[in-house]
Amino acid sequence: MTAEGVAAVASRYYYAVMPVRKLSVALEEDTATAAAAAADRRGVSLSSWLNEAAERALRVEAGLRAVAEWEAEHGTLTEGELAEADRFLAGKQRRRAS
Repeated sequence: MTAEGVAAVASRYYYAVMPVRKLSVALEEDTATAAAAAADRRGVSLSSWLNEAAERALRVEAGLRAVAEWEAEHGTLTEGELAEADRFLAGKQRRRAS
């Protein structure tokens, strides 16, 4: 099956299984063009790509909120703790890329 065929099947499955809410959004022209190209490269619909981007942004926001709450209770993270977190995340990304 071609990438387009897989994307079409996945798209139909996604909308059949997941409740969705149709929205109308406005994007800057360059952003819209780049997002559409990224969705094309992944073989998914623009809606699916934008949904994944929104989910990713929400996870980042939740993580930042959790860190702020932790720091409010325990104090600001030290440079050493931040460097350790950077090393940990870099290792995770290397393993994911393999």
